[in-house]
Amino acid sequence: MTDIIKELEDRGYIEQLTHDEEIRELFKKESVSFYIGIDPTANSMHIGHFVALMVASRLQKAGHRPIILMGGGTATIGDPSGRTDMRQMLTREQLDSNVAEIKKQAERFVSFEGDNAAIIVNNADWLLDLKYIDFMKEIGSQFTMSKMLAQECYKNRLETGLTFFEMGYLLLQSYDFLYLHKKYNCKLQIGGNDQWSNIIGGVELIRKLDSNEAYGLTFKLLTTADGKKMGKTAKGALWLNPERTSPYEFYQYWRNIGDTEVEKVLSLLTYLPTEEVKRLSSLKDAEINEAKKIAAYEITKLIHGEEEAKKAAEAAEALFGGNKNTDNMPTTELSSRNISILDAMIEAKLVSSKGQAKDLINQGGISLNDEKITDIKYVLSEKDFKEGYAIIQKGKKVFHKIV
Repeated sequence: MTDIIKELEDRGYIEQLTHDEEIRELFKKESVSFYIGIDPTANSMHIGHFVALMVASRLQKAGHRPIILMGGGTATIGDPSGRTDMRQMLTREQLDSNVAEIKKQAERFVSFEGDNAAIIVNNADWLLDLKYIDFMKEIGSQFTMSKMLAQECYKNRLETGLTFFEMGYLLLQSYDFLYLHKKYNCKLQIGGNDQWSNIIGGVELIRKLDSNEAYGLTFKLLTTADGKKMGKTAKGALWLNPERTSPYEFYQYWRNIGDTEVEKVLSLLTYLPTEEVKRLSSLKDAEINEAKKIAAYEITKLIHGEEEAKKAAEAAEALFGGNKNTDNMPTTELSSRNISILDAMIEAKLVSSKGQAKDLINQGGISLNDEKITDIKYVLSEKDFKEGYAIIQKGKKVFHKIV
């Protein structure tokens, strides 16, 4: 079999391995069942999940079997990792609806046919019927409070308030791994690096109770050059659902990444060969923009299909070429036509506050229908909507249609 662990390493995916040499040898000699968990806290995955799906896809292409676990049970608690407060609790109906939507997205990346066909499971099927005393006796007794509280995901919450309810998340996720290990011979859990504590919990639980092989692999979180999470827009997260983030907005996000982020994005989020990634990311000055266009097209094609990727690319070229084709432009229906430019920018989510809007106008960063706005008190009127819409431009690259 191919040395898929080295391949993942060479493309920059891998952050940590629980048992480095053992994992490398295991993946060279046999087909391994592995799982990745996705909590359905929304009706769509976001760009952070995309990295996980790419890892799962590459492992499957190398001959291994993905198990996509939908956290219909664990999402009733919510993972405290990376949180400063408790997650909003969702109803059973909301979770079931979200699971159905996320399943559709996951099916674009892994195959459900062949010898190593992927399977989708929902941990609500085994977690919701657990008996508390029996569970705590069998599973809870394997975890010490001192060790749990030493984990970063819990330490960061002690001062702001950590509920016992949330502390149970680690136990449940560890039990998921044990359950999948027993039923499907699952030997590896993969996840983002913020899942390291939870993954170790499952690995150690299996080794204690079953004395069997169990391993963990975390991949790098998608971050910008200054260490911030990628995938944040003016409207919030960069979603894979076209109703939450349009294909055009999705394309434009990747088209506008920083020069230093090109190699990482091409490596982690496309299937382009490593040699081509190196060539594109080595381009300089104006030429690097061609690499960004390729990245935007390839990523949008994977998420939304080739037709939508072509539409987004054509719309972007038309805009920047001076032909304002607005068909695929992000659009906001305003509450009123007689609205201040400041309020219009806020409703379109181009800014988060009037203060930010004023600063952009004073800096010459806002245009309306190709005319620079200089008056922070400007109020839109009928004349600004000659064709039924107006175009607000923020900076050089962000266009938004208001109707």
